Amino acid sequence: MFETETFARGEALSPARRPKILVVLHQETSSPGRIGQLLEKRGYALDIRRPRFGDPLPGTMRGHAGAIIFGGPMSANDPDPGIVRETDWIRVPLKEEAPFLGICLGAQMLARQLGAHVAPHVDGMTEIGYYRIRPTEAGREMMEWPGFVYQWHREGFEMPSGGELLATGDSFRNQAFRYGKAAYGIQFHAELTYAMMNRWTVRGSSRMSMPGAQSRRDHFAGRAIHDAAVRTWLNRFLDLWLEGTVPPALSAADSELKR
Repeated sequence: MFETETFARGEALSPARRPKILVVLHQETSSPGRIGQLLEKRGYALDIRRPRFGDPLPGTMRGHAGAIIFGGPMSANDPDPGIVRETDWIRVPLKEEAPFLGICLGAQMLARQLGAHVAPHVDGMTEIGYYRIRPTEAGREMMEWPGFVYQWHREGFEMPSGGELLATGDSFRNQAFRYGKAAYGIQFHAELTYAMMNRWTVRGSSRMSMPGAQSRRDHFAGRAIHDAAVRTWLNRFLDLWLEGTVPPALSAADSELKR
């Protein structure tokens, strides 16, 4: 695991000295969104890589404090060499027990790496918009969860053997799980910013006619109601995820980011 230094409060960190988080994205225009903003606010540098376009992945996590694989329009079942390579690579943080977070597609890749099945809903349903989730007992013991979260997917994952279910949903039961000490899979998109919502709902407008999907208007109405709770959850979750690697003077963001 990456060893961080202890810094005095207020000490400026040069880019070369900041601990790095490996960020894996799947499209040329993809962004780590609010998660990237909050990590940078905590003093981390983002090592952004796009393996689909030829970027390599490290053979060890010794140079990184954690790794995040974000979502994308492809399937974890795709035979695309980039998807296969990323899924296989997840063995690296798992073996080293380094903090790993999979979001949507990334969570499905984690589940597949652990031997679980990933597939579309049996009735063809999707979750595109805001949907209710409920923490399990293990999830409640971990932290307080938002009641509604933003989703954009048509496939879900079964629980991998040895995983601990943290949150459930209605159409897609498995919404969040933990594996081992430091690996998490999250089906929903807490990283979403207002700008990202605008972009997704324009470029992906055709998906809003799919079964179970919400209208564009409902996406923005849902954000006005639910985003504050999601933002609060994400702030706390990131600290828990990185527990033991966060520099003490930087363990909490000064304020929450709204965009």
